[in-house]
Amino acid sequence: MRYVVAITGCSGIRYGIRLLQELEGEKELIVSDMGRRVLEHETDISFKELCAMADDAYDDHDLFAPPASGTHVIDAMIVCPCSQSTIAKLASGVSDSLLTRAASVTLKERRRLILVPRETPLSTIMLENELRLARAGATILPASPAFYHEPRNVDMMIDFVVGKILDQLGQEHELFKRWDEECLLH
Repeated sequence: MRYVVAITGCSGIRYGIRLLQELEGEKELIVSDMGRRVLEHETDISFKELCAMADDAYDDHDLFAPPASGTHVIDAMIVCPCSQSTIAKLASGVSDSLLTRAASVTLKERRRLILVPRETPLSTIMLENELRLARAGATILPASPAFYHEPRNVDMMIDFVVGKILDQLGQEHELFKRWDEECLLH
């Protein structure tokens, strides 16, 4: 399996980092300029260390990189976290960077595109952009952790969201306890 993982410049970069750690298969990474800035602000991980979590990392300004072409076959692209700016560009068909071009190609080739927005609250415009992308075939998977499994720390909440992404990709995991009768007995 080959995946493109993209990280944009909204808060919640730890979701993308954890996804890179857990995702099985070949991973190609694209990080927006603002994603790099958020990485510096929210973590103590260097950009070089982040890139080392992937098999290949591409410069977001390189529109000649393989993910820019539909002939570069991938199984899915995950934008995690996904800024509302990126969602707006994708909903409008703007492909002005490798990240937005790769996502546009993913949609046009009818491949799986998972967008993980973290913004709240959402304006009408934001909701309409997400709806437009969902209608075009994207999966909108908000970074909304559950609490039925009684998370004891932030890492468990991050694992829940990453586990939901992996569920969408059909990858088995044990990142969170699934809902069952035991959850109701507590």
